[in-house]
Amino acid sequence: MVRLSKALLKEAGTGLSKTLSEILVCPLSKKPLRVCEETGSIISDSIGVSFPIKDGIPCLVPKDGKILDIDDTLKDDDAATKRT
Repeated sequence: MVRLSKALLKEAGTGLSKTLSEILVCPLSKKPLRVCEETGSIISDSIGVSFPIKDGIPCLVPKDGKILDIDDTLKDDDAATKRT
């Protein structure tokens, strides 16, 4: 049963609902976050930090955040504008 659940979560992608992603804000800057499907994380563009999503649950503890390089932020912005 546990293996099946993990397999389903992997197939679901980030598993984060659109409503939840619209409500969440960065724990540090209090600005909106965006979901990056490519990396499976939530990104705070205002401070350049990426927070992981583990088993569909966003880990918004500041120590779990990863500071993004400028190049990473620019790539994600370019990918987001191409999709819209």
